[in-house]
Amino acid sequence: MDNNSIIPVKTAFPPIVDETCNVLLLGTMPGDRSLLMQQYYGHAGNHFWKLIYTLFDAAVEPDYEARKRFLLAHGIALWDVLESCTCVGSLDSNIKNEVVNDFALFYSEHPEIAHVFFDSKAAEKFYLKHVGKSEGKTYHLLPSPSRANASKTFDQKLELWKELLLYVK
Repeated sequence: MDNNSIIPVKTAFPPIVDETCNVLLLGTMPGDRSLLMQQYYGHAGNHFWKLIYTLFDAAVEPDYEARKRFLLAHGIALWDVLESCTCVGSLDSNIKNEVVNDFALFYSEHPEIAHVFFDSKAAEKFYLKHVGKSEGKTYHLLPSPSRANASKTFDQKLELWKELLLYVK
């Protein structure tokens, strides 16, 4: 990429959350395919939705609105650490000029959130750098559901994601 190339700013989605959620799952920033589809974890190769549905012994629904309702029905909120950034491609390692979401406001509006799960080391890194841990919340790091995380099979990821079930209402 030459010096005249402009890297577009990527903007994340609003949270999926309601007053029943006590768990918050945090990603870093939606990838290019997700942004194009305007859906969290829109890339077919990402294991996120398969992991979530498998945890609750259910078949993944193709409809995105149904997927959002499924999360909420299980007390799970979904958001990203970053509000915006510049990034060539979809890899978290390419993120620059990050702007973090307003977690102080989010937590004041959703005081029932008690457990925060990061779905990647990058999400955790950006959160700790820009937000820090809040008293009264527990924090957990899960293996990334991304297909780029080839160091673990789906079954290995699922085994570690089962920790989530301990905290879901």
